[in-house]
Amino acid sequence: MALGPAHVLAVLVGLFHAALFVFIRGRAGGGTVLVLLASILGAWAGDAVGGRLGVDPLRVGDFHVVSASIVAWIGIAFVAVIAVLGPAPSPEKPE
Repeated sequence: MALGPAHVLAVLVGLFHAALFVFIRGRAGGGTVLVLLASILGAWAGDAVGGRLGVDPLRVGDFHVVSASIVAWIGIAFVAVIAVLGPAPSPEKPE
């Protein structure tokens, strides 16, 4: 099984944007793993969308960087909105 460069670049782009999101937000909560997963999958999907549309001005080989970054941020925004709209964690009861 060979791992293509698009997979590796999607992980790198997703990791960069997830780290940037955590840096901007100022804290790394419990949803950091979900943000990382959403940004990696978003970058991978964005590369595929950019390949289909063929309008990405910045490419690294066959990897579409701009469309991968845009869809990675869409994935991050989706997870952030779901985290805000989801149920609040219940406070622990003192014993």
